[in-house]
Amino acid sequence: MYKIAVMGDWDSIYGFSALGLDTFRVEDNNAEQAVALLKKISASEYEVIYITEALAAAIPEEIEKYRTLPRPAIILIPGISGNTGEGLAAVKKSVEQAVGSDIIFGNN
Repeated sequence: MYKIAVMGDWDSIYGFSALGLDTFRVEDNNAEQAVALLKKISASEYEVIYITEALAAAIPEEIEKYRTLPRPAIILIPGISGNTGEGLAAVKKSVEQAVGSDIIFGNN
C-alpha cells in the first residue's frame, strides 16, 4: 500500500499527522536537507508528496525532475506563512497539459 508524505516547516505540517499522513520536517527551508529528504522519500513507498510552497521555492530544480515521472505526485500546499499561488499555478499547468487547454474560464 502506498503512503502520503508531507514536507515543510513544523508549524505548517504537524496537523497532517492527525490525518494519518507521514510528516517530514525541514528546518528553515534548508535546500540541501530538502533535496536529500525528497530523494529518500520518493525512492520509497510514497505515492503522493505534499510540499509547502515556501520549501518548494527553495528546491524548484529538484521538484521539476519529478514532473514527468508517474510517481510520486508532488503537490504544493500553502504553509503557515500563507499562500503564494504557486500550488494553484502548478495544478493549473498540469490540467492544461492533460486536457490541452485552460478549463478555468476567465483566468488566462
